[in-house]
Amino acid sequence: MVKEFILLGFPGIQKFKVPVFLIIGVIYILILSGNVLIIFFVWKDYRLHTPMYWLLGNLSFSGLCFTTVIIPQMMFNIITERKVISFMGCMVQRFFYFFLGTADYILVAIMAFDRYVAICNPLRYSVIMSGWFTFQLVAGSWTGAFFLVLSSSIFLYLIPFCGPNVINHFFCDIISVLRLACKDPTTLEWLSYASIALVVLSSLLLTSLSYIYIIATILHIPSSAGRQKAFSTCGAHITLAVTFYGCSIFMYLLPEKIHSSGFYRGVALLHTVGTPLLNPFIYTLRNEKMQEVFKDALKRMDILAPK
Repeated sequence: MVKEFILLGFPGIQKFKVPVFLIIGVIYILILSGNVLIIFFVWKDYRLHTPMYWLLGNLSFSGLCFTTVIIPQMMFNIITERKVISFMGCMVQRFFYFFLGTADYILVAIMAFDRYVAICNPLRYSVIMSGWFTFQLVAGSWTGAFFLVLSSSIFLYLIPFCGPNVINHFFCDIISVLRLACKDPTTLEWLSYASIALVVLSSLLLTSLSYIYIIATILHIPSSAGRQKAFSTCGAHITLAVTFYGCSIFMYLLPEKIHSSGFYRGVALLHTVGTPLLNPFIYTLRNEKMQEVFKDALKRMDILAPK
């Protein structure tokens, strides 16, 4: 029985492992600091105690954990030549990667719905997106993601691995791991594809419909300045959604022959670090209230003290 796996990662970067290690390290620090700041401000500042920012805080927490599941192990494998992960470590990494990723999809869809209600039905926003309803949505996203991923994780744990132990990836991706199983994993493959398709496509559908209605509403704004401001914010969110869903569709819903390509691993890396890295910038640099909270915090620290 296999007791450990070897993660091939990116075989062609060994000559540049130090620069790559440093670049990924800087990206990871940016992800940590940006998302921790969002979580801290949402928790501490009463001006951000609204459904939109509570959802953003949960998305930041999920993104923070999502990258932490993958990047430290990947950095260790890059800088050392020991690319081994234990069997149990691989199972745990795979579970949390898909659990947190699934929660991300649901949260992004809920945030799109929140913006739809705020822009298309503003008079009923406080009634529809009440604190209790938002709590139910968030709790449901975490609980639903947990049990959806738990079922396939149990089946994967019970499959015997007795032969090759080399994973052609930089983390324990389920598709790469299943190829090493001793018995036919077709049933689990179909179960995994079905659950991924259900989560990704349903989340994509809800997000797309929300933004279609938002854009239609924005087009009816009489003021050109108001339209431009709304499109500026909406465009940033759409860019994030396109990156998020585009990577996922490429990784799991396209033909299997691409799964062993280096480009596939590159897209997987973009998916791992892209959204958590973009979240703080898109939801803070383009958000006046978040900017105000951040500036006030800097003033309290005498960094931006008024002259």
